[in-house]
Amino acid sequence: MSILADRHPYDYYYREGMELRPGPESARPSDLWLTKPHIEQFSPWVPVAATPAGTPLTRLFDDHRWQGDELMDAVVAAFKKTGMARGRAMFDRALDRGIDTVADPPPALVDLFRQLDDPPEWFDARRWERGRRLWINSSLAGKATMMLSDAMGTFVGAEVSSATGQTRRFLADFRRRELETVAWFYGVTRPGGADRRSPAFKSIVRVRLMHAQARLALRRIWGEEHFARHGNPISNAMTMGAAVTFGLLPPLFDHAHGRRISPADLDDVMLYWSSIAHLMGVADELIPRDATDALRMAHHMILTAGGPTDWTAVTVNAACERVLSRSPVRRRLQLHAAAPVLGLISALTGESLVRALLGASPLAAVRLQPWQRIAERLVHLNVLLRRAGDRLPFTERRMRRRARDGDGWQRAGLALVTRLAARSGVSGTPYDHHDTSVA
Repeated sequence: MSILADRHPYDYYYREGMELRPGPESARPSDLWLTKPHIEQFSPWVPVAATPAGTPLTRLFDDHRWQGDELMDAVVAAFKKTGMARGRAMFDRALDRGIDTVADPPPALVDLFRQLDDPPEWFDARRWERGRRLWINSSLAGKATMMLSDAMGTFVGAEVSSATGQTRRFLADFRRRELETVAWFYGVTRPGGADRRSPAFKSIVRVRLMHAQARLALRRIWGEEHFARHGNPISNAMTMGAAVTFGLLPPLFDHAHGRRISPADLDDVMLYWSSIAHLMGVADELIPRDATDALRMAHHMILTAGGPTDWTAVTVNAACERVLSRSPVRRRLQLHAAAPVLGLISALTGESLVRALLGASPLAAVRLQPWQRIAERLVHLNVLLRRAGDRLPFTERRMRRRARDGDGWQRAGLALVTRLAARSGVSGTPYDHHDTSVA
């Protein structure tokens, strides 16, 4: 059951055979998300419609919007009793040395590490590694699409924009949040990331703890009325949906632009990201076993993402205040300079989402054309060049070389973000920002 008092009839964790809960009232399809890039990327694989067709997995997805992460939510509840400082010390020791080295651990912590120490039966190390290499082999344009689409989900989508806005991670602690995000993404692309003792494994589980801490704090702040309309913040469903879009959007983008990927290879990419979703606490019954089921789920999730919210405007305007000059002349020049960047974002994510993101900001009237059309041609050229390279000898050897130390673009981004964070006095990625949120 919920770690909070049971005040809503849907506030429980699913068990096999239960009648499925309908999605929250806020999870309704919206044309806002039915963009040209979405149609181009999804339509070769699954039927695309303004109202997605229901499947057993999409119905389970709607059900799991009401629940969080059963094992980690119980750990956070236990740490409330032991004290977060002591709980964090036990948690970190168990991650580094194993749960058997922790003196008198709470039963909830033992249950969590029983799951973490036992890979699911569907895990396949060979396919995991193949999926990792294929993902890294995607074009820069494909990875940019993934990152910018994730940003749209974060700042425009109803569930995530509300959670990140309320917790103020992007408003009060931007550099640290940015560093942790880029370090996490680079880490999960490195070899051996599924190994129990790897740094990537530990980072995934630490972010999982942060999500549970934030979820409990948000439930308390927002109350039951918000839960009744929107479901659980940082829900199990949205965690799974994020893994699907993180994993599949780069190769989907390439495929839509002529750089084909086989269904079997796409399945391997999905298994790679499904294993990450498992470590992030997604219930096993919700994890797709192939890419086609995952794409039907993602199509449903994207079109029912909702938003923009009040927090969209708050977050974007706060960013504008940091960046834009108070001098009218310099400010006008900055707005003109932003147009090519916003045109690129529009080309990769869709004009409707860019307008929703900027609608209440000083950037609302920025012209996206001709920059969007130029960007569309440039990203298509990027994929064509990669496609031509695929026809050269030793393609597999080059793919292995690209992946031998993780994704090169993520590594370069981490180096840049690390330098910027250091100027603000931020270093390291402990993923402990929400240790104080629960109290």
